[in-house]
Amino acid sequence: KMLGRVLCTVLFMGALPSLAEVSQGHISVILLGATGDLAKKYLWQGLFQLYMDQVSSGHSFTFHGAALTALEPGQRLMFDVLKKLACPPDESPNRCAVLKDQFLKLSQYHQLKTAENYTVLNREIETLLRQEGLKEAGRIFYFSVPPFAYTEIARHINSSCRPPPGAWLRVVLEKPFGHDLGSAQQLAAELTSFFREEEMYRVDHYLGKQAVAHILPFRDQNRRFLDPIWNRHHVERVEIVLKETVDAKGRTSFYEQYGVIRDVLQNHLTEALMFLTMELPGNVSRAEEVLQRKLQAFQSLQGLEKNNAVLGQYQAYASQVRQELQKAQDYISTTPTFAGVLIHSESLRWEGVPFLLTSGKALDERVGYVRVLFKNRAYCTQSETLRDAGHSQCKAKQIIFYIGHGALNTPAVLVSRNLFRPVMPEGSWKEAVGQSDLHIFGQPLSDYYVYSPVKERDAYSVLISNIYHGRKDFFITTENLLASWGFWTPLLDSISQQPLRLYPGGMENQHLLDFEMVSGEVAFTLAEPVQLLNPNRLMPSDYSAIQSKFRHSPLVSAWSEDLISQLASDIEKIASRTVAHSGQFHLALSGGSSPVVLFQRLARHHYAFPWKHTHIWLVDERCVPLTDTESNFFSLHKHLLQSVRVPYFNIHPMPVHLNQRLCVEEDRGTELYAKEILALVANASFDLVLLGVGTDGHTASLFPQSENGLEGAPTVVLTESPVKPHQRMSLSLPLINKARQVFVLVLGKGKHDIVTLLSRVGHKPRKWPVSGVSPGSGQLVWYVDYEALLG
Repeated sequence: KMLGRVLCTVLFMGALPSLAEVSQGHISVILLGATGDLAKKYLWQGLFQLYMDQVSSGHSFTFHGAALTALEPGQRLMFDVLKKLACPPDESPNRCAVLKDQFLKLSQYHQLKTAENYTVLNREIETLLRQEGLKEAGRIFYFSVPPFAYTEIARHINSSCRPPPGAWLRVVLEKPFGHDLGSAQQLAAELTSFFREEEMYRVDHYLGKQAVAHILPFRDQNRRFLDPIWNRHHVERVEIVLKETVDAKGRTSFYEQYGVIRDVLQNHLTEALMFLTMELPGNVSRAEEVLQRKLQAFQSLQGLEKNNAVLGQYQAYASQVRQELQKAQDYISTTPTFAGVLIHSESLRWEGVPFLLTSGKALDERVGYVRVLFKNRAYCTQSETLRDAGHSQCKAKQIIFYIGHGALNTPAVLVSRNLFRPVMPEGSWKEAVGQSDLHIFGQPLSDYYVYSPVKERDAYSVLISNIYHGRKDFFITTENLLASWGFWTPLLDSISQQPLRLYPGGMENQHLLDFEMVSGEVAFTLAEPVQLLNPNRLMPSDYSAIQSKFRHSPLVSAWSEDLISQLASDIEKIASRTVAHSGQFHLALSGGSSPVVLFQRLARHHYAFPWKHTHIWLVDERCVPLTDTESNFFSLHKHLLQSVRVPYFNIHPMPVHLNQRLCVEEDRGTELYAKEILALVANASFDLVLLGVGTDGHTASLFPQSENGLEGAPTVVLTESPVKPHQRMSLSLPLINKARQVFVLVLGKGKHDIVTLLSRVGHKPRKWPVSGVSPGSGQLVWYVDYEALLG
């Protein structure tokens, strides 16, 4: 009787108190994917640690490794791994040897391939327990298999391998849990048809990292110090960072599907973000309260747009993909291997505080940390060398949850000495003794109170222990999972074709991946270096002979960043000249995606722009409330108006929302706007109108075959768009053509076909409305980037 012999041996060692206490029941642990990489690296070691920790708990154990491999080779592979298991350094060699021997005897291999295999496994567990006279306490099924196999395995467990009534079932699932919100919902629905929510434990191994797991307890135990300062009035910014030096070689099949945001940000870094931003429950040990507060924190996050992210890809990635996945030589991957994302919360506590989530492969160092940097309003007159870290208010104030690796090479919690001495649990964290000459974020280690775990434990050992104890707050619930995917999916959709910053990798990256925050968005600090662009692309110097005319009007062409820079400068020159001449400048701006980068450029770089004397008008507007993200005015406000000093009464949104209705003809919104233009703009001639071009040749909101606005008297009209939102308000073509200057901005490869077409056709506004743009007494200038011009 194998189990009986093992129990007797352990009792003889003194590891178990008495046979009576063994009657608490038996736990069967079934590891699916027992011969895979994750099992070899972490899971078997974690299960052995569980056995060492719980051998005297009163429970008995058996461990069942399972895989698709046939019995004999599978057994051989599994036991090769088990023989290499190690005990912690503080374990006595004799006890370690005995426990390891017992663990091997309690472990067996099964081939689990068919429904019948699961029935046989169930029968074997029941027979073993009957022979030993033991009652079953519960079963743990650990899914270390690809997610596509989850549903079938779940069906087999549910139909033929559940424990008997009175015993619990815990099913452990490894990420990825879906690819986006839709796939996560589908997988969740499938699993819910077989398991109850309390039976499922979705693993995010970062929740087992000791520094991450301690964020909530730290906040709880230090409420006295943190309550007054854990808010937008005192926190300058928060950084959640995971950097890796390794690349994706050997994992490109997975990486091509997921990329860095799905692999790291959507799960690991987001969970750390939740621990920081959620309101503390009354009892941080109650899983239900913690999970409820996390969901509330998700709901308060501002939606992400593509301007909230900067993306990169290390240079060797594309060739690794082509080689490993046997892709054609001209295959181009749009998968990011680096991402920096700016997140804001709309909660009262955190409004306006930037949360930066950053991760990437092939970076300069391997390190993970969560850093809370506090505002500092102090100025210290004494010289820096005389400042005492404990009292000087001029030293930086920060709290750092150091996840591991990097300069410290250990999990740690660091608190600036000029903040407070934190309360730390004595049994599990100890203060570092003897200050080294290390510097963390520019400060010597002596500037911090530094604490490290008394006993360092790997994340999987911590999580497996929590599964055994039924601690759900260390795992991802279905609600939590769907909330996270709901937050990240819109960004993932919007950046799917976004150009990536190429970087060489390692120390050679230099400042290439540095990025900055401006007006609630992020952008790389350095312009795209030409030498890192696709070598097959022509350089700007190759285009020196490009025609300077397009459709008989002046043409300005360059790479998009240079083009936007030139356009912004040209607009500023016209504005300054016009204000000097007539005292005011009337500028009419289009909506859509193309002008966004221009708005940002004007906001960030053109401080001499005469905004005080500028009137801002809309060329067109969608019939939605102005606070709707679809609104052109909303975009204009977000990317420009909130960052510059335009007098309130100089801003003229289109009146699409009157009498609590949208664009109803009887409300005469078009007439109101036309009258406002006539009253303020001399001769209804704008000083400058900025237009874009759609792939169908529309401009402003004047579409092919439009009923209104293509001819007749200069006015403002309601139009119908072929895409949602269908209703629009627009300046008419005759009104646009009264302007002194009209600039047409065209960006991107997607516009190449329409640019080529427009270069050949004449004046046919009913077919291509933009072909009707021809200022009667003004000038038309085309700003077309190289991608749109040359494809």
